Amino acid sequence: MESLPAISVCNVSKKFRLFSSPKQRLIEAIHPFRKQYHKEFWALRNISFDVHRGEIFGILGRNGSGKSTLLQIICAVMQATGGEVKSSGRISALLELGAGFNPEFTGRENVILNGAIQGFSKQEMQERIDDIEAFADIGEFFDQPVKLYSSGMFVRVAFAAAIHIDPEILVVDEALSVGDSKFQHRCFQRIRNFMEQGKTILVVSHSTDTLLRICNRGVVLDRGELVHIGPIAGAVNHYQKLLFGEAQNISKNNGKRKKEMVKGMSEMPKKERADKTDKIPLKPTYNRHETRMGSGKARIVDFDLVVDGELNPPEIASHANCELIVKLVGNEFVQLSVGFAIVSLEGTYVFGTNLAMMGHPPAQIEADGYAVLRFHWQAHLTGGEYFLNLGCNEFVDGQDSFVDVRRSVARLKFSDTPQSVGFVDLQVVPELVAVEIPDEQVV
Repeated sequence: MESLPAISVCNVSKKFRLFSSPKQRLIEAIHPFRKQYHKEFWALRNISFDVHRGEIFGILGRNGSGKSTLLQIICAVMQATGGEVKSSGRISALLELGAGFNPEFTGRENVILNGAIQGFSKQEMQERIDDIEAFADIGEFFDQPVKLYSSGMFVRVAFAAAIHIDPEILVVDEALSVGDSKFQHRCFQRIRNFMEQGKTILVVSHSTDTLLRICNRGVVLDRGELVHIGPIAGAVNHYQKLLFGEAQNISKNNGKRKKEMVKGMSEMPKKERADKTDKIPLKPTYNRHETRMGSGKARIVDFDLVVDGELNPPEIASHANCELIVKLVGNEFVQLSVGFAIVSLEGTYVFGTNLAMMGHPPAQIEADGYAVLRFHWQAHLTGGEYFLNLGCNEFVDGQDSFVDVRRSVARLKFSDTPQSVGFVDLQVVPELVAVEIPDEQVV
């Protein structure tokens, strides 16, 4: 018999009443014939999904899609208009700034109050308060009213309180983005510990890279409705399409535009220009479990790795000179930032870059055209197996839109480096500067 899901959302709907002014709210409240002066706004309509125990589950959606409203209903901060949420296990939530904290109380008092809401006695919270104070690390402000806090201090206290009540389910809503880098590092370390302990985590974030690294599945909300549920790669892809739209077919008249080649782009023999088939699955290092997403305005169809002059060797020598050659074909005119990344077996980014990050102009590709880029780099990685990501994106209204992203598309094997561990070989050279010999040992 399968165990009950950690969270079960069943046909949840939420309706708000919107008034054009406080006066109309008052008039409706006292009107003898119950005349309505409000407009109905459905923030959520018939949302249903299950989150399994030990799963890292992502929720995506554009601003105003109902993500935060859904989380507040799951955490019992807000009541649904219809439907119900069933949870199995203690939920600890880090929602948007201000949720659950009294601005007139000190940080210490709010932590104890938050624990009482979760069912802990004052004595039980006092036993945890030293660890919470140390994790928050805001000094004397811990005993000052919360209304005096900066957003960063508030998040420190809120997160510290949320993780120290031993939750079985952790809910996080974008709040970590305001913390400094050291605090974010501590937070993600603790979240990783939760993952290793098999706890359930529900996370809302606009950082698709973060969700792709940590989540198993995800849902996409749009205008209060659930429009996609499934593996996280598919959810991210659907979210990207909502943001930037589907690829559109553009007339071949666009071919009249002047073609420009990015500096460093290779020429190709004419006989290869008509060959736009995807050759990557034929590579011996190809990973058939790759994840692929994007609008499809252009496609990455081939790559080669040249290591010290050798084409696609089975193993990459330490500190070798490498050239990664990437071929793309266009389905319409598009200007692309092309790049690559190397990730560990656990999915941790070891290195990644693209044209935009390096300050280079985008690669312009015509409909039915092609482009080839060459990236020069050196293999300063420690020995072991890694995976290669290839990707291209465009910027639409200042936002990053995936065109073709192929994650873990190929396996890379780097030569053993018994002299070092980790990800990067810094080529350390030790030097013994001095040794002190006690006088009594001198003969």
